Amino acid sequence: MKKAILGASLSLALLLGGCGAQGGAATGGAAGGQAKDQPKKAAFPEKEITLVVPFAPGGASDSTARIIAKGMEEKLKKPVVVINKSGGTGGVGLSYVQASPKDGYTLSYAPVELVMHKALGLSDLEPSKFDMLAQATVIPAALTVTANAPYNTVEEFIEFAKKNPGKIKVGNSGAGSIWHVASTAFATKAGVTFSDIPFDGAAPAVTALMGGHLDAVTVSTGEVKSAIESKKVKVLAIMDNQRDKNFPDVPTLKEKGIDVQIAGWGGFVLPKGTPEDVKAVLADALKEAVNSEAFKKFAAERGFTLSYKAPAEYTKYAEDQFKFFSELIPTMKLK
Repeated sequence: MKKAILGASLSLALLLGGCGAQGGAATGGAAGGQAKDQPKKAAFPEKEITLVVPFAPGGASDSTARIIAKGMEEKLKKPVVVINKSGGTGGVGLSYVQASPKDGYTLSYAPVELVMHKALGLSDLEPSKFDMLAQATVIPAALTVTANAPYNTVEEFIEFAKKNPGKIKVGNSGAGSIWHVASTAFATKAGVTFSDIPFDGAAPAVTALMGGHLDAVTVSTGEVKSAIESKKVKVLAIMDNQRDKNFPDVPTLKEKGIDVQIAGWGGFVLPKGTPEDVKAVLADALKEAVNSEAFKKFAAERGFTLSYKAPAEYTKYAEDQFKFFSELIPTMKLK
């Protein structure tokens, strides 16, 4: 009797074990099928991308971003829409991008002001708060005055400024902007004083100059090129260590004994922490756009100098620039 009960129990145990094994196999097969049937992650980008320009339309930042956006569209096969968010010497637009989702669908044109904000006390923005994608251009400052101004050389301009302290109105692209720094650096070295007038970008400052509301601007030659060609303004000096090939007859300040070299530059950044695969796609598109024949032609026509830097090199350059301006700006009396 005991043997019969033991045999029956053993048979039941084997039967239940077999059912359990079959159930496990079935469950495992279903799980495996689900994993196999899961849709693959769609390739980036799936929709349009927003490129923020932190200045008003019409200036160097805006025109550069728009031609680059077209080049990126050709590579990415998706729209790259440019929007302007001016204010705060670039801070409004850059802060907007910094706070945007880290998905690659919002990036910003990054002006040199990015490395200056903290030293100026405008915001806590700095390169380390973004993922740096690529540098595109470098543009030195230039001293430009109205065509009918009573001075035709830097020496005459300085002499006039010394006789009329604080009366010369110099426009820039915003309080604490690179062109404001250029004006102040020049005034300090030349021993003169100006009345600095800020605008939301270089374009409105140049418009004010042409309208006779300013005496000078210290923006780049590229931003006054059309005004020069229409003979509404004239450039007295370039703030670089070498002459501008587009204006070979215009001397540098250094040639005149005033050692001031101030240049703006433009690049592109993403919110910090954007996935590496997404950054790689955008960096590749930017590289092609910057090195395209269309952009080279655009830069030559606008008087910009191409200066492409890949992500790692651009990051290092921005960090070095951040250190440079963090040391320079506290020594200046910006007002």
